[in-house]
Amino acid sequence: MKLFKVWALILLIAVLTVGCANTEKSGSEAKETKEVKEVKETNNYEGLTVKLGVQGSGGLWGKAREEKWFEDEFGQFGVKVEWAEFQSGPPMTEAIASNHLDFAGLGNMPIIAAQAADIPFKVISQLLEGKNNVAIITPTNSALKTIDDLKGKKIAVAKGSNAYNFLYRGLAESGIKDSDVEIIQLQPDEAQPAFESGGVDAWATWDPYITLNTLTGKAKVLTDGEQLGVLSPSFQIVRKEFAEKYPELVTLYLKVFEKTRLWEEQNLDEALNRYATERKVPVEVIKGTQVRSKIINIPVSDEIIAEQQKTADFQYEIGNIRKKINVSEVFDNQYVKEALK
Repeated sequence: MKLFKVWALILLIAVLTVGCANTEKSGSEAKETKEVKEVKETNNYEGLTVKLGVQGSGGLWGKAREEKWFEDEFGQFGVKVEWAEFQSGPPMTEAIASNHLDFAGLGNMPIIAAQAADIPFKVISQLLEGKNNVAIITPTNSALKTIDDLKGKKIAVAKGSNAYNFLYRGLAESGIKDSDVEIIQLQPDEAQPAFESGGVDAWATWDPYITLNTLTGKAKVLTDGEQLGVLSPSFQIVRKEFAEKYPELVTLYLKVFEKTRLWEEQNLDEALNRYATERKVPVEVIKGTQVRSKIINIPVSDEIIAEQQKTADFQYEIGNIRKKINVSEVFDNQYVKEALK
């Protein structure tokens, strides 16, 4: 009889424990639904579509698009997601200027040019450190060894890109005038065949093009940001009007991006194999891009802002932007700080 009472007591405790757990779970789910409901009631998202800009297809963004992480999170608020692909940063800022894009990840120079052109946007997080993600490459069998050897040579570069700024600053700091070289403005899809065919002697570009060419034996690095002391960080930006109207959605965007970034970090082998299959290159090539261009999502430091100001001042001095700008005016870390809590 005593044994029966003991087992009855154990069973009662087990039932109560499961009941409490279910109650807690239900309460948590109810709380989450309540939070979403409160945001919906506070803000009117009727008919709203968030437009996300990416450079190329696949990669980290490809995973997020396949899993519909952004669609699911924004969908809780009745907000639709639309994707747009670009080859480089300048067309992205043009799309933001015409209200055809809300978010974009791009290099330092397009951001400076956009600010100088009075395009309204905010920088909301840093995306790349900027030491090795931009470089000048030459064919593997090229006799060129230093940046000084570029005198009289043809150099391909995408106008207005971070590589454009890197090239001009690198030449200037090496005492090479614009007139000493022939700069040919080409987008990556135009520059690649020109580079391979010998139509240009060098190519100022960014990753993955650096690694794709060097690790497949097509190119060697003549110099990069770390060697020249010229940083080329990348950032995430948002259309200013969108941020002012929907600050909570800017934070949500960065939260989902951080979820995507952490997926890559925690499933690196899977991610590398995925990217290699997408680009039809050996996985070693993709590992190389990770070394040069590891994605981050952090507040922008005062040191990086100071470096950005140097770039802006230089671009004004050589006449690439029309007016002097104070770059600190466009940086706003509040969203990423909230997203990373």
